[in-house]
Amino acid sequence: MRKIHDLYFKPYLSAKEIESAVDNLAYQLNRDLKDQTPVFLGILNGSYIVLADLTRKFKGDCEVAFLRTRSYLGTESTGEIRLDMELDVNLTNRVVVIVEDIVDTGLTVDALSRKLKDHNPAALHIATLFLKPEVYNRELKIDYVGQNLENKFVVGYGMDYNNLGRNLPELYVQTKPMKNIVLFGPPGAGKGTQAERLKEKYGLIHISTGDVFRYNIKNATDLGTLAKSYMDKGNLVPDEVTIKMLKAEVEKTPDTAGFIFDGFPRTDAQAKALDELLESKDTEVSGMVALEVDDEVLVERLLERGKSSGRPDDANEQVIRGRIHVYYKQTAPLKNYYQAQDKYYGVDGEGSIDEITDRLSAEFDKL
Repeated sequence: MRKIHDLYFKPYLSAKEIESAVDNLAYQLNRDLKDQTPVFLGILNGSYIVLADLTRKFKGDCEVAFLRTRSYLGTESTGEIRLDMELDVNLTNRVVVIVEDIVDTGLTVDALSRKLKDHNPAALHIATLFLKPEVYNRELKIDYVGQNLENKFVVGYGMDYNNLGRNLPELYVQTKPMKNIVLFGPPGAGKGTQAERLKEKYGLIHISTGDVFRYNIKNATDLGTLAKSYMDKGNLVPDEVTIKMLKAEVEKTPDTAGFIFDGFPRTDAQAKALDELLESKDTEVSGMVALEVDDEVLVERLLERGKSSGRPDDANEQVIRGRIHVYYKQTAPLKNYYQAQDKYYGVDGEGSIDEITDRLSAEFDKL
């Protein structure tokens, strides 16, 4: 994912897919015009890249000229068009091809084609690399189209958002940033309960490290078998094995609004590994939201939970206090890692479940 000014964009078409669209457009123009020495007329600034690639694929002689137009302010059309009609080529009795990077409403090409008819060309054609047929409803015929696109705001390959993004070799489409939350807190803080509520409210995927391990081990996946081999020997599962499991979970739902990571990361090294994983998916950790609960409240909660859960580690007060101590010693320093990035958000984890959900939601809404 890329941030350009105040908007976020995700990959839409690869450089190879764009090249295929250029090839398709060039094929049509070669088929009809290679013996006619056309004038390819580019619209600045968007079409300079497609015009350069297109003319290199044109098999006949041709001339190239540019016009400057403006009909957009940010992502919205102004409804008006300004044309710079200073041309250094005579269009009289010439075959002229207006080359656009993308046509949506058609405001620019419609106005331009009417203006160019005053120059008395022998023929006037419209060629665009991309067309948005959902919004194009003008009588003017678009003669040559490389590829149809959905009606979405895109940048890259000459197309921009407030003058940035033109140089990207791929095409990116506007999207909302993913909300990737590290839900943090000591044993008994209620992370699992709150994660179930918050994932429904925000449409997020809840990834619990414990659940991921149990799934892989139960189903004897390659990673589960490998993890079990370490656990059977009483050793910690290496970070690289854990991150591969998480990567597999993340890749199951690439179009999700985001993730709640519960139980991972536990160390700085794991946090860095998670950063690298999310960066490879063009996203990042939005923030660590930590439930802060007094130790005595944690002990009381876990002892109460132990009465119904049957878990031996919830029934022994000394074991519980040992788990809390390990948490503070090994895991709590992650607070410093995320604070250094201004991504740490502490939340009072005491009170009713609904009250805690409301507090967490207030922080989620900011991210």
